[in-house]
Amino acid sequence: MKLPAKILTAIAFAIAAMPCMHGQQEGRNLISNPSFEKHRRCPDKIDPVGVLKIVNAWFQPTNGSADYYHVCGGRECLVPNNKLGFQQPRTGEAYCGIYCSKDNYREYLQTQLEQPLRVGQTYRLSFFVSLSEYSTGAVATIGGLLTNLPPSDTTRAILMKKDIRQITSRISQTTMNYFEPQVVNDVRKTLMDTQGWMEITGDFVAQGGEEYLTIGNFFSAANSGYVDDTVLLTYLLPGSYYYVDDVRLYCLTCDDDSDFADIPAQKKDTTHYKVGATFVLNNIFFDTDKSTLLQQSYHELQFLIAILESHPKMKIEISGHTDSQGSDLHNQQLSENRAKEVVDYLVENGIDEKRLKFKGYGKNQPIATNANEEGRRKNRRVEFKILDL
Repeated sequence: MKLPAKILTAIAFAIAAMPCMHGQQEGRNLISNPSFEKHRRCPDKIDPVGVLKIVNAWFQPTNGSADYYHVCGGRECLVPNNKLGFQQPRTGEAYCGIYCSKDNYREYLQTQLEQPLRVGQTYRLSFFVSLSEYSTGAVATIGGLLTNLPPSDTTRAILMKKDIRQITSRISQTTMNYFEPQVVNDVRKTLMDTQGWMEITGDFVAQGGEEYLTIGNFFSAANSGYVDDTVLLTYLLPGSYYYVDDVRLYCLTCDDDSDFADIPAQKKDTTHYKVGATFVLNNIFFDTDKSTLLQQSYHELQFLIAILESHPKMKIEISGHTDSQGSDLHNQQLSENRAKEVVDYLVENGIDEKRLKFKGYGKNQPIATNANEEGRRKNRRVEFKILDL
């Protein structure tokens, strides 16, 4: 029996979308939200100076503005037809996009792994990219960098490694060096496909403790294998722009996953909780002087959600605190808005709002001195207090 053409096409697409096994059994994927499906809200526009804030678990490490696309998005960031091109997701309903440039402008995607890598074990990283047809060229050297701490920069340039040497108490010297990503596409194989998805994959041995993945082009323009594509003559993008989807990182040599916790970053909860106890949430991040919750907070918030789910009768108060800089009124409002933002996130992720309260204390409850930046940093915090068990 001859199958209809539409069915044959659907079968072919499904086969193409299946993950490549490379002859080995895949382990647990250590990437949260690997195809960018989960989000706080739908994207509405492409902001050339924006910050990636709404994709669960993903963020940008520099001021280069990575972008998010979804079938629920506004016209500029809609899937499949958007401001920067036309592309169906490799899987699901979403993907992200980064500009790799033919000069030194760069955009990157970054995430915290669900589990720090184990020393001496071999891992496989893979992800897929597709070149926007509005690009005027293409690069080769897109790759993935695994680090213990999250590299970051306040510029929009190539993300580089900073080495700071203290010469005297008042003088220091900073040197900049290129990162060497563990997995990178061959410089001789320029990534030029605008129709399908191209896989970037590679194996590496972990040094141990790597906990952050950064995706992008870490090489200079001259060493990126850049090729001008004379077919793509829209000149909307003076360089190369890539959609990114389906990120996987898993261990090839680990014996088993028995010590992989179900909560992020191997953070196992052994705390004895009691009514009245207060706990600082150490890794909650907001926009500077704003209440916008950043996705760098994802793992800490998921850990709090896991606590609340494992203690279904627990009720808590989320409290916001600031340092002493700024007016009393501003600090009070800022701390309250930040506490409310955390509560809103918990409710969005299935926690009954009847179990949650929020309050802002401004600068009235410091836990450290406000005389130096280290103390002020500690005072700018979010806590949760147990009201009932």
